[in-house]
Amino acid sequence: MYLVLSALTSSPISLVAATKASAFSFNVVRSLLDDIKTKQLQWYGHVQRMEEGRLPKEVMKRSPPGRRNRGRPKLTWAEGIRGLMGEKRLKEEEWNDRGNWRKKIL
Repeated sequence: MYLVLSALTSSPISLVAATKASAFSFNVVRSLLDDIKTKQLQWYGHVQRMEEGRLPKEVMKRSPPGRRNRGRPKLTWAEGIRGLMGEKRLKEEEWNDRGNWRKKIL
């Protein structure tokens, strides 16, 4: 078990207890997964607003040639973004208005 020194006292406490205490004292309401989804949508909007010949935009549009391996198809990054946009009820082209996009994805 990992031990952490408490900020208020110099006695060691468990990492689990420290995590629970800090989560309650800071009123954490968002999960790490929510933060990751938000950052993905921020990046998607950022790249979509880029000019047409920029490398990140070209890479995002590109689909690798050839066939996929056997088995269950894996979710691509673009499919994941489309799913997130569906969860948050976002429409394509809404990323043009940067302020509105930011409000909707948070």
